[in-house]
Amino acid sequence: MRYLVAIPVFNEQAYLPRVLASVRRYTRDILVIDDGSTDNTPRLLDRERGLLRITHPENRGYGQSLIDAFALADRLGYDWVITLDCDEQHEPAQIPEFVARAACGAADIISGSRYLVPRPDDDPAPPDRRRINLTVNNLLGQLLGLWLTDSFCGFKAHRVAALRRLTLDEPGYAFPLQFWVQCVRAGLRIVEIPVRRIYRDTRREFGGTLDDPAARLQHYLAVLVRELRREPSVVAGLPRLARQACSLTD
Repeated sequence: MRYLVAIPVFNEQAYLPRVLASVRRYTRDILVIDDGSTDNTPRLLDRERGLLRITHPENRGYGQSLIDAFALADRLGYDWVITLDCDEQHEPAQIPEFVARAACGAADIISGSRYLVPRPDDDPAPPDRRRINLTVNNLLGQLLGLWLTDSFCGFKAHRVAALRRLTLDEPGYAFPLQFWVQCVRAGLRIVEIPVRRIYRDTRREFGGTLDDPAARLQHYLAVLVRELRREPSVVAGLPRLARQACSLTD
């Protein structure tokens, strides 16, 4: 089983060297997607050896970074892509847990959850992020029958062959809303495994209007509605709540 660890990066000069050093303990197959960084990140990457690297000339978004990583992994013949963030919110020491679960062959998407099994050393989540996560978890459960405990964790393992069944094009932070709808629609097998909840910097921002929690949730819901509407026959078969959601923008 060949797996690639993909790390989306945007202005992560403070964390990048430590994250890469830690990931290298578990694999040599590392891809960094530099999403138009304007700090010292590109120069730090120039010093790294043995990395695969995608460079966006401008900031294209977190979702687009993942989409590009999936495409490259497919072209290079990898079986799995493991994604993790570069802000030390995810512990590379848990990579072997994802690999072991992937090797069992019983799942297509293995998603980390910061809430599945509470740990005494977990950091408290910023209240607005926890509220939005809970709201989206409940919507996905009621609309799609997909009951997750953490719909926004970026620490995941993805079976490359399963990703070919998806048509992903959401470039920004609302990517998970499209991703989960398409995974359910494609019948992918989804499991969660516990990961530690870490917040090194609770002041980190999304940028623009998304820094306002209400605007961020509204944007996420708009992407969810748009994705549900892509296939009206699917919407017709969903519970009444889904049809109500799709009518929000009528």
